Amino acid sequence: MKVQVRSGDSLWYYSQLFMIPLNLLIDSNPNINPAALQVGQNVNIPGFDLQSYTIQKGDTLWRLATSRNLSVDALLLLNQEINPNKLQVGQRIFLPRRVITRIVNERQEYDFETLTEDIRELSEIYPFIKVNTIGESVLGKPIQEIRLGKGTKKIHMNASFHANEWITTPVLMTLLNTFLLSLTNASSVRGITTMPLYNSVDLSIVPMVNPDGVNLVLNGPPPEVREQVLKINNGSTDFKGWKANIRGVDLNNQYPAQWEVEKERTPAKAPAPRDFPGDAPLTEPEAIAMAELARNNNFDRVLAFHTQGEEFYWGYEGLEPAISSRLAQEFQRVSGYRSVRYIDSYAGYKDWIIKEFRKAGFTLELGKGINPLPLSQFNEIYEEVLGIFLVSMLI
Repeated sequence: MKVQVRSGDSLWYYSQLFMIPLNLLIDSNPNINPAALQVGQNVNIPGFDLQSYTIQKGDTLWRLATSRNLSVDALLLLNQEINPNKLQVGQRIFLPRRVITRIVNERQEYDFETLTEDIRELSEIYPFIKVNTIGESVLGKPIQEIRLGKGTKKIHMNASFHANEWITTPVLMTLLNTFLLSLTNASSVRGITTMPLYNSVDLSIVPMVNPDGVNLVLNGPPPEVREQVLKINNGSTDFKGWKANIRGVDLNNQYPAQWEVEKERTPAKAPAPRDFPGDAPLTEPEAIAMAELARNNNFDRVLAFHTQGEEFYWGYEGLEPAISSRLAQEFQRVSGYRSVRYIDSYAGYKDWIIKEFRKAGFTLELGKGINPLPLSQFNEIYEEVLGIFLVSMLI
């Protein structure tokens, strides 16, 4: 929600008027000098949106404000042209609406277009988040990173490396949405006050690493590559088993962490719906974008959301740092997932993070069953990983 500055206004006053933390107001307006607001400037107020309202018989600004737990001046700020003493039936005014529920709808198949719309809405309601494009998919879809927090502890989370594991994207987006709601409503999550986390963490989220693949699984092949993907899929129009990117390369087998071993032993020797690691490491634009993101940021820990198995992997050839063991113990405690230090698998993003940077890396296998997991599992998965999401920032 935007408001227009009046004479004498300040960000501190707006924080009191709307009961929003001052630091979130400052972070929502990076191009404004908080010590020198200019009359007529537009200021973002996070955690609110605008509603159009038609004045009814008996309405007063006091009554309308009181029903929303706001002061009359909050309404006057949004309706500077009206005379508060001469409201007329049928007159249209704007009312601020505090956002108290999630906008991410986990009850739907979650393709790239759905993600894009949710990111747009979250950016409008919570303008203290920043959205960056870190690269493009094979078909030119932007690979988007959401960034928030003011701390020095750098944490990265990602989802949908694998196409038919697309449920990981709404899970991660819902975790983010819960976190944002708690910040603007001064509410806790599982008893944890989240503002200290915001102040201590620099959080990076890439909710859909493989947008072409996700759309292929959910919507079928786009016309420009229909012939190619049908050939890779052995002529079948059923893409539920497809894990790879649109070129038939498994993005989580693309990293230079014993890639040669994985290449040698995989039965997939050409583009395939799953497991083909490519002809060399880091050939695919999606994998390259994720590698560059890590190189440019030197994250302290990385969590990659996959499905399925209700377990997580956190070791690579003894190179993982000491903090990984402590995090693994806490992840297991809060989620009930099985902690697995080593698994006979190479060339994954987690493997490369540990090998290249000696930082904590985790592959989280959410839920249980056959991919793609059904949406009926969403609530259970969300509750299981909410603790992991919080603990990853706490420790």
